[in-house]
Amino acid sequence: MTRDLGTATAAPRTTPVRRTGWRRITMIAAVAGPGLVAANAGNDAAGIATYASAGSQFTYGTLFFMVLVTIALVMVQEMAVRLGAHTGKGLGALIREQFNLRLTALAVFCLLLANTGLVVSEFAGIGAAFELLGVPKWAVIPPAAMLLWALVLFGSYHWAERIFLIMSLAFFAYPVAMILGHPHWADVGHHLVVPHMEPSKDFILLAVALIGTTVSPYMQFYAAAGVVDRGAKPADYPLIRADAVLGAVFACVISLTIIIATASAIGGTGPLDSAAQAAEALKPVAGQNAELLFALGLIGASALAGAVVPLSASYAIGEAAGVERSVSRSFRDAPLFLGLFTAQIVLGATVAMTPIDVIQLLIGTQVLQGLISPIVLVYLLVLTNRRSVLGPAANSPRYRIAATAVVVGVASMSTILLVQTVLGWFDLG
Repeated sequence: MTRDLGTATAAPRTTPVRRTGWRRITMIAAVAGPGLVAANAGNDAAGIATYASAGSQFTYGTLFFMVLVTIALVMVQEMAVRLGAHTGKGLGALIREQFNLRLTALAVFCLLLANTGLVVSEFAGIGAAFELLGVPKWAVIPPAAMLLWALVLFGSYHWAERIFLIMSLAFFAYPVAMILGHPHWADVGHHLVVPHMEPSKDFILLAVALIGTTVSPYMQFYAAAGVVDRGAKPADYPLIRADAVLGAVFACVISLTIIIATASAIGGTGPLDSAAQAAEALKPVAGQNAELLFALGLIGASALAGAVVPLSASYAIGEAAGVERSVSRSFRDAPLFLGLFTAQIVLGATVAMTPIDVIQLLIGTQVLQGLISPIVLVYLLVLTNRRSVLGPAANSPRYRIAATAVVVGVASMSTILLVQTVLGWFDLG
């Protein structure tokens, strides 16, 4: 009787009205997920150092380029989560099914190569941020590693995801730091809409580094795998897509605020060596609070990426090997997946505790990411173009053209970086 939808009574109309507020809250909670987590993880220690260096070197000159990078990230993340939602499989599993063993090994090797240095840099970022607050890194890195390890090992995916989203709140520190830096808003607006390019090696290399740190390979693996681990279905795709798009835009807006904050404070003073140096540089211009906010943002960013980066590699290898892989599983059920995650956490924290040249590590990691990104994007593009994989959800002709342009653009910039790097080895650059 209560299920009779054809009966026009007042009762069915009152229930939705009373629950409208709750439904909106539920909708917001449902949207926030793997896309937002993956995109925010890209604003890690290496990313913050790169964005801050862009502001200190070229003031607002890279803002329009970052707008283009934002469009690329939105498209890439959307394709990744579409694969996960419509196939129920992660990127690693789909590569294993659709390509031969050698190409699958290439994809996994590229991801591991890029991620190894990143994991170390995340823990180094946590240590550097706490050193700004007067706490030595040896007192912080081991407990931070234990907390991140326990978060994944002893929690479910949904619980871990909520913790990741809470960590993302730290990024709001950067817009506040930007405002405290008193930027020239007219110049900011001009550079956001007017293209700017400098024919210098430094500008080109920085542009490639911005691509590498924003459209990181591990983000696509994590986004697709996170959708699957969350249990999303094709019917959930509209919310999943909103999560991916809004997450990418939010992450890039945070990146822009980092560039603007450092540009307004120390623009034109040359490149920075680290995110910690950027925080210290803001102090005389924007005050102690800006330095504190920058440090807090670095802690949250590094902690988030410190979990997401090793998870992405564990997902990829677990998918490629065809074994159990889920944060919601126990060590006994998913030994390879959780064992790889544990090994990466231990390695990253251990190396970060040594007197390693973190700056050279960050630079090398960014170069690797810039070179590897187009390889992973080619896999992603081919998979989303295939109707045998996605059926009606495959890329439309127009989307295929736009996505191909993104991949070609990233590949072209990566090629420039490779040529410049090789020439530098022989003192020809």
